[in-house]
Amino acid sequence: MSRKTAREVAMKLAFARLLGGEDTYENVLEESGINEKPTEDDVAYSDNVLKGIEEHSEEIDQNIERFSIDWRKDRMPKVDFCILRIAVWEMLYCDDIPQKVSINEAVELAKQFGGEHSPSFVNGVLGALAKTQG
Repeated sequence: MSRKTAREVAMKLAFARLLGGEDTYENVLEESGINEKPTEDDVAYSDNVLKGIEEHSEEIDQNIERFSIDWRKDRMPKVDFCILRIAVWEMLYCDDIPQKVSINEAVELAKQFGGEHSPSFVNGVLGALAKTQG
């Protein structure tokens, strides 16, 4: 399985948790029709994302609101918000993932799961954050 697929599963799990659900990695794979067998690294990545978002949600959410001009997090589409949470977590806390990769993968998720304007919105928020990160 690829990091890209593991990121998709993490986004779906984050989305379920945001809505008060407690989905499992296996359920998400089954419901998504993903037939690839996850590696231990895939599951560990998703677990790290979810734990990281929980531990740093205040800072992550502040950054999302700071760079999503005129949008409060409670008014954003939930899918976009979950995609942003994952990408911001990667950009702030994962030195082994280049920021460009985090941004690109988030935009791809937004194209696949978001609305018509989601890719440009996600790209704009993350691009603005990246400019402050040096």
